[in-house]
Amino acid sequence: MFVSVLIYAPLMLPTALLPYPLRYRLISQWARFQVFLLKTLCRLDYRVEGLEHLPPGAAILLSKHQSAWETIAFQQIFPAQTWVLKRELMWIPLFGWALALTRPIAIDRGAGRKAVEAVVTQGRERLQSGIWVVVFPEGTRVAPGTRKRYAMGGAILAAETGYPVVPVAHNAGSFWLRRGFLKKPGTVRVVIGPTINPRGRKAEEIIKQVEEWIEGRMVELERS
Repeated sequence: MFVSVLIYAPLMLPTALLPYPLRYRLISQWARFQVFLLKTLCRLDYRVEGLEHLPPGAAILLSKHQSAWETIAFQQIFPAQTWVLKRELMWIPLFGWALALTRPIAIDRGAGRKAVEAVVTQGRERLQSGIWVVVFPEGTRVAPGTRKRYAMGGAILAAETGYPVVPVAHNAGSFWLRRGFLKKPGTVRVVIGPTINPRGRKAEEIIKQVEEWIEGRMVELERS
């Protein structure tokens, strides 16, 4: 991963001159290569359930966050996307510069309401451009069997814009620990839930439904 970033990131910087769809297609090839390496070198594969639930247009993806795996593999599983992430990631030489080309919604976690306003304003623009917005509502990676409070940002974005919400559960943390270097062989299960229509609903209702569905599926996934 680290060696390929050093090689690939500088090559991607000139793509800033290209239209976003082509730029994203080129940049996301790095993620696809990592998925291939994980399968080839680490014998770590994945299986997706519920692809029939994906809506035809842009959507807001709210997912469990357990490891670095999902930030990579989601680029192969789901349509062109960007992410709500902490702005500090943008400061990493080469990696952060290439990441900036994918038009992420970089927020200051300590900014409170201003951070939520940034998610709504920038998220609306990304969605209207046909780009999926990926949000990890727990805000950070959590170990298998644990959970954190689900933040409201993604649900507020859905309530304000009316774009559908796609909940996702997975057990990647059982194979790639959140702070671990070694990967365990096996098959990550990714489960896509039924699309949630946010129109006419409050953000509190949306995030409650998302949390109940994800955490309910996590119990099953972490037993398997």
